[in-house]
Amino acid sequence: MARIMIVDDNEDIRTLLTKRLQAAGHEIESAESGEHALAYAPTFQPQLVITDLRMANMDGMTLFEKLKFNQPTLPIIIITAHGTISHAVEATKQGAFSYLTKPFDSAELLADIDSALATSGSPQQNEGNELSFGHEIVTQNRAVLETLKQTELVARSDASILIQSESGTGKELLAKAIHQASDRKDFPFIALNCGSVPAELLESELFGHRKGAFTGATHEHEGLIQAAEDGTLFLDEIGDMPLQFQVKLLRVLQEKEVRPVGSTQSRSVNVRVVSATHRDLKQSIVDKQFREDLYYRLNVVQLELPPLRERRDDIPLLAQHFIEQLTPKHRARKHFSTDAMGILASASWPGNIRQLRNVVEQTLVLSHTEIIPASLVKRALKEDFGDIRSFMEAREYFEREYLTEILRITSGNVTQAAHMAKRNRTEFYRLLRRHHLEPHLFRQRISLG
Repeated sequence: MARIMIVDDNEDIRTLLTKRLQAAGHEIESAESGEHALAYAPTFQPQLVITDLRMANMDGMTLFEKLKFNQPTLPIIIITAHGTISHAVEATKQGAFSYLTKPFDSAELLADIDSALATSGSPQQNEGNELSFGHEIVTQNRAVLETLKQTELVARSDASILIQSESGTGKELLAKAIHQASDRKDFPFIALNCGSVPAELLESELFGHRKGAFTGATHEHEGLIQAAEDGTLFLDEIGDMPLQFQVKLLRVLQEKEVRPVGSTQSRSVNVRVVSATHRDLKQSIVDKQFREDLYYRLNVVQLELPPLRERRDDIPLLAQHFIEQLTPKHRARKHFSTDAMGILASASWPGNIRQLRNVVEQTLVLSHTEIIPASLVKRALKEDFGDIRSFMEAREYFEREYLTEILRITSGNVTQAAHMAKRNRTEFYRLLRRHHLEPHLFRQRISLG
């Protein structure tokens, strides 16, 4: 018995093949599109794939290439009509096991399956689908796979790593993979979002404090750096760390010592620092918002995770992963319709993987059928980021707020205001008219004050 995946957009053919192969003792998973096949493959782990050549959206040839990239030894049988035999022949030259023309003989199909399974040898468990490094990161995207290969090379070192990627791309997941692949894996992994802690509490949170160090310090507190001893400290959104605190962190990294707030003694520490940010730190350095010396201390090795819009081939895979993750074991697994999957694959995803998970969860809750319709996906996408202004709206809002502030500062003096904005008077007046701002009102407001 073998695990066989059938991929065809014709339901009748899927049903026919499923019955024939189940009768022969095989375990079958069927998919109505190439996108669904890629989504199901990591969980089902097929030992053989039978796919139609002509399908909507993703054709069989594209599916063949993607499957072979992830699992080079996976045998694939292509079903084709007479008009596409030349393409099927080309596929066999590139590694497809064989092709069958419609209508095909059952005995011929079963013979091809037996030959393909015998040629491939033992079941392809976890080969190519599941990475030895970062196996929790769901991907088939070349750029992400290359990043994982690069990451695996540096994970066993103690080099500081900076992950530069947009929010929601999985930076913490990558940091955890680094920790698990390092010699520090048996010690703590401690994470801190630098943007979530008030500046006045950041030193105590990271360095710890002595009892009585400040008002409210009723007991001694161990900082996160000490808590991560011999392990990994993950500093997320490092670009949001207050400038005045950055020099203190730099000193700790240089000296490998930390002094709790209120203490006169420093304590040696041994931690590996992995940091991450969605900001352009080089630009932050230019803007005097980030220390250059700290940047180079943190950025011994820089890694990048592409945003979801640049790894669209992962969307079906991730969507199915979240469905399985969010579906209780005792409930039937739902699937996205072809149209729904098409919408997911073409969305802009400003919130990246985090947003995709939210959309999947919402559609799962609201769908009363096994097949999740496109209408629910559209609704979820709209609601998830429905309150975000368009670019033009945001620009108009910023301009008006900016002009209002300048007029307030200059008490409505247009010459001074234009000079501050580095615009000539004519252009500045034009901006004021567009936003219906009257300089004299600001002068009146001042005189009345």
